[in-house]
Amino acid sequence: MRRGVYLLPNLFTTGGLFAGFYAIVAAIHARPVEAAVAVLVAGLLDGLDGRIARLTNTQSEFGTQYDSLSDLVSFGLAPALLMYTWSLSTLRDWGGFAGKAGFAAAFLYAACAALRLARFNTQVGVADKRFFQGLASPAAAGLVVSFVWTCREFELSGADVAWPALGLVTAAAVLMVSNFRYFSFKTLKVNDRVPFIWALALLGVFVLLAIDLPRHMFILVAIYVVSGPVYTVWNLRRSRSRREHGRQPTADPGENVP
Repeated sequence: MRRGVYLLPNLFTTGGLFAGFYAIVAAIHARPVEAAVAVLVAGLLDGLDGRIARLTNTQSEFGTQYDSLSDLVSFGLAPALLMYTWSLSTLRDWGGFAGKAGFAAAFLYAACAALRLARFNTQVGVADKRFFQGLASPAAAGLVVSFVWTCREFELSGADVAWPALGLVTAAAVLMVSNFRYFSFKTLKVNDRVPFIWALALLGVFVLLAIDLPRHMFILVAIYVVSGPVYTVWNLRRSRSRREHGRQPTADPGENVP
């Protein structure tokens, strides 16, 4: 601590922590859309602090740990509390067991987010930077809060979608601690040349978000969430196929083959 800390990246991390705290307060006061937007803002700031630290060469162990604690609040506790207060708590109307299931699902999400962050911290420097092991907590939070925002846009209450919300939260929690591989996009360099089609694709994404931000954001995040299991299964099948072809016996060149 006598050497001090880097101000710029930690300032963005503090902004993300503030957005996560605001999301919790908004969820408690039954303002789900404000809470959802605050979590998305936290996700934007979380993406900036690490990139700024790398660009300015201001990475530090303090910043890594501070970022993880901020992520736990913004992408673990805030989405879990938002989903519980808005929707999962209404499962009590279906009986005592359903109410306990809603509470357990919200806690499971928060606990899995903590486990996901702890596992990520222990793998820094040894894991493949191209991929995440398990769904990243910001992506899981994006799935949850965009679902809430989309339902509000369709004028659906939390009670109307309580059972789908239960499944969504549980699936997001399990995917965070799974071994599915997700593209991290960390190896993409903004100063590299890319095919022109990528510029058009990025433009298309901005157009979709401008037309209907909550709905199209939910669709895009859902596609990314599904990409992990799909890519992992496809990669396993490809590796198995290669091993099987490699074990096939080959004919001896001197052998008379009819």
